[in-house]
Amino acid sequence: MGEAPPPVTAPANASRTLSTAQKLVYASGDHTVNLSLSALALFYLFFLTEVAGLRPALAGAVPLVGRVVDACFDPVMGRISDQTRTRWGRRRPYFLLGALPFGLTFAWMWSEAPFDSQGAIFAWHASAYLLHCLVMSVLSVPYLALLPEMARGYDERTSLNTFRSAAAVVGTLVVAGSLRPLAESFGGGPGGFAKAGALLAVWVTLPWFFVYRVTFERNDFQRPAEAPFFQAVYSLWRHSTYRVLCALFLCARAAVDIVGAMFLYFFASWLRRPDDFEPALLGMLVCVVASLPFWLRAASRTDKRTLFVFGCVWWIAIQCVLFLATPEWPRWTMFAIAAVAGIGYAVADLMPWSMLGDVIDEDELASGERREGLYNGLFTFLRKLGGAAGVFLAGVVLDLAGFVKGTAEQSPTALLAVRGLTGAVPALLLAIAALIALRYSLGRARHVEIRAALEARARRA
Repeated sequence: MGEAPPPVTAPANASRTLSTAQKLVYASGDHTVNLSLSALALFYLFFLTEVAGLRPALAGAVPLVGRVVDACFDPVMGRISDQTRTRWGRRRPYFLLGALPFGLTFAWMWSEAPFDSQGAIFAWHASAYLLHCLVMSVLSVPYLALLPEMARGYDERTSLNTFRSAAAVVGTLVVAGSLRPLAESFGGGPGGFAKAGALLAVWVTLPWFFVYRVTFERNDFQRPAEAPFFQAVYSLWRHSTYRVLCALFLCARAAVDIVGAMFLYFFASWLRRPDDFEPALLGMLVCVVASLPFWLRAASRTDKRTLFVFGCVWWIAIQCVLFLATPEWPRWTMFAIAAVAGIGYAVADLMPWSMLGDVIDEDELASGERREGLYNGLFTFLRKLGGAAGVFLAGVVLDLAGFVKGTAEQSPTALLAVRGLTGAVPALLLAIAALIALRYSLGRARHVEIRAALEARARRA
C-alpha cells in the first residue's frame, strides 16, 4: 500500500507476559470465528437437509464449493496482510473492514431461499456460504498472524493459544445451546432459523471492534515480504517442519469436522434421542474448557508434540467406544463418553496452533522474513479444505447409504453409515495424525536455539 507512518507498536513491556485482559479480549476474536464454524459444522448440514429441503449430496456440496474457493483465498489474504503498510499496522485494519460483512453474511446463510427448485436453493445457500467464508478469511488470517507477534516465547504462545482455544470453545457452547432453541422460540422452520441467525449475527460482529482496540504490532516485524507470491508459497512447501505440521493438522481437522457434522445425526437417527444432543455436546465442551489449564501446565513441562500425540490416543479410544454404543445403553453413558472425549479433543486441537508460531520463527531464521500471514493463510486453507472435504464425504456416504430426510426408521445401511462416520472414520484420521506427529522435530530445546539466533541477529542489525 506504499509508504505510511509507523504502525501501532507494542507497549514497553510487550516482550514480557501479556496481561490476562489482553489475552481475553484477543481471544474473543476466535470466539466469533469458532461460533460461526461450529454452527456450520454442527447444524448446517442438518439445516440444509431438514429445514431448507436439500438432498444430502447437494447439502454436502454447499460447504465443499464454498470452502474450496475460500480456502484458495486464504494464502492470498495472508500475503496481502504481510505486504500491507498503514499507520495502523499490517493486520489490525482488516478487523474493522471485515466485522460488519461477517455478521451480515452469517445472517444470510440461515435465511430462507425464495425458490423451490433444488438447484436454485443450492445456489442461494452456496453463495451465502462462500461470501461468509471469504469475509471470515479477511478477519481470521490477519488475526491469527498477530499471535506469534504478540506472544514471542515458547510457553507464552501456548498460554495465549489456550485463552484463544477456551474462547473458541465458549463460542461452540453458545451456538450449541442457543441456535436450535432460538429457532424454535421464533416459531421453528425456515423463519425461526432466519431470526436466530440474525440475532447471532450481532453477537459475532461486536467483539471485533474491541479486538482492534487491544491488539498491537511490533515495529521490528514490519519488514515487507519481498518474494513473489508463488515463489513464497513454494518456499513454504519446502519447509519440512511445516509440511509435517500441516499433514497432522489436516487429519485432525477432518476428524473434528466429520464428528461435528454427524453428532446430531448420531443422536437423532441411531440413538433415537435427539433431545440428548445439546446436553451431551455442552458437557463435552465444558470438559474441554475445564481441562485446558491442566494441558497448559503440562505444556510447560514437556514438548507440544508429545501432548498432541497423547491427546489423539485418548480421543481415539473414546471414538471406538462411541462406535460401539447402542440405543440400549443408559443415557448417562453417552453424556460421560462425550465429556471424556472433550479432554482429548482439547489438547489435539490446541497444540497445532501453538506449534505454528514456532515454525514461523524457524522460517524467519532461514529466510529473514516475517511471513505469519502466508503461513496462517495456508494453515486456515487446510483447516477449511479438510473440514469441507470431511462434511462432503459425510453427505455423499449418507446419500449412497440411503439416508432419507425426516424418516424415523432408517435402513440398516444408513444407520451403519451414521455410526461409522461418527466413530470409526474420525478415529482412523486421528491415528494417522498421531503417527505423522512422531516426525515433528521442533521441540522446546530447538526453539530456544532459534530465538537466541534471531535475537543475536537483531542486535547485530
